[in-house]
Amino acid sequence: MSSTLAAAGPSLYWYLTRSTGAVALLLLTFAVALGVADVQRLSTPRWPRFVVDSLHRNVSLLAMVFLVLHIVTSVLDTFAPISLLDAFVPFAGTYRPFWLGLGAIAFDLLIAVTVTSLLRQRMGFATWRAIHWLTYASWPIALLHGFGTGSDVKSGGWLLVLSVACLAIVVAAVLARVISGWPEHAARRGAAIGGAGIFSLFLLLWLPNGPLGSEWARRSGTPSSLLGKSHAAASSKESRR
Repeated sequence: MSSTLAAAGPSLYWYLTRSTGAVALLLLTFAVALGVADVQRLSTPRWPRFVVDSLHRNVSLLAMVFLVLHIVTSVLDTFAPISLLDAFVPFAGTYRPFWLGLGAIAFDLLIAVTVTSLLRQRMGFATWRAIHWLTYASWPIALLHGFGTGSDVKSGGWLLVLSVACLAIVVAAVLARVISGWPEHAARRGAAIGGAGIFSLFLLLWLPNGPLGSEWARRSGTPSSLLGKSHAAASSKESRR
């Protein structure tokens, strides 16, 4: 009976894991874009700074909610051996350990940002701001995690489109921040453009031979027992068409 269910196709948790992960990435992208573009520069008489600042904070918190849901559904889904410990300890799991580990790093960074934001009144502004910058570091790590672990990147295409759109949003925010006020702090602005350009170029060169290439599931570290399950599920789906 269990083998029949395994071949019947993805479970509800499988869909919930991917949908909550996609929403979390999208919300984190908007939060990062708002922060990069600078809430002060985005404020207008119609949308004062405290409104934009509240939007930035609420979007960030909502991203954390969906990220927690993404982790919980990943653990509850029995298809892949993912434990709750894997969400906090990088590279400790057996399922695509490197790419799952990137997700753990991104989550740990976001936890640090969230906790320090809640304790902001008890911390010095310089310390809080330094830790808050971890949000920007967590975003590219989370994006790579999605590319590396998301089976829909190649098969479905929708996750690839969403991820590219998130990249475009952040790059556009970086360009808007760099252009505004140029040439003040030209070295920092140049470094920001260079970083965004290098990361985008890396993805362009890596994706065709990485997640979009052949046998990525095997090369990314999927256990051989799960590769057999995936093949059986795919064959069952084709036979029902």
